[in-house]
Amino acid sequence: MIDIVNLSKKFGSSFGLKDINLSLKKDESVIIMGQNGAGKTTLVRAILGEQIPTCGAVHIAGVNPIKNRVAALKHVGFVPQLPPPVKFSVKELIRYAAVSSGADEKKIPLICEELELDIKEHFKKLFFKLSGGMKQKLLIAIALAKEPDVFIFDEPTANLDIKGRENFYKLMRPLQKERLLIFISHRIEEIKSLITREIEMDLGKVVKDEKLI
Repeated sequence: MIDIVNLSKKFGSSFGLKDINLSLKKDESVIIMGQNGAGKTTLVRAILGEQIPTCGAVHIAGVNPIKNRVAALKHVGFVPQLPPPVKFSVKELIRYAAVSSGADEKKIPLICEELELDIKEHFKKLFFKLSGGMKQKLLIAIALAKEPDVFIFDEPTANLDIKGRENFYKLMRPLQKERLLIFISHRIEEIKSLITREIEMDLGKVVKDEKLI
């Protein structure tokens, strides 16, 4: 589903990524771990076509996200660690997500309800004025409503309380055998029951790649 071949990214004289080779497949639930500066964010940006590599390539379902970003990202649902500073109202954001990414507009409020958020009550509010937890739940709902082949979650539960985390993982379990799930997270104990593969990065390199199941 995602093939990463000899991927390197240089910033000046130092490497953000160095010779990364990974093949990530459907039905895998992968956690990517590492300290700050390990290369996790740079790797995600390269997968999303936001970071042009110095050498090597990424392919999502055979499509290079640098050469054809729109076609590649049709396969991907992404939830960032930091919500984007958009100035849309909640209703406008949902509509924009539906038009731009193909997310099912009707499903988004329903998924929010499963996360115990009645988003319809907040339709007229500006997205950036929502609480951190509400923003995170809405972005998760938008990603899920897109029904992509690949989900990338960057610290998806950072702004959620214990109940919110439980509801999030409950939504993830039915997707395990149908999708590729990638979690960038420090919460290894919390997420371990979902994970089938553990990847650890340090100084831009993969230092551990272990299949757990």
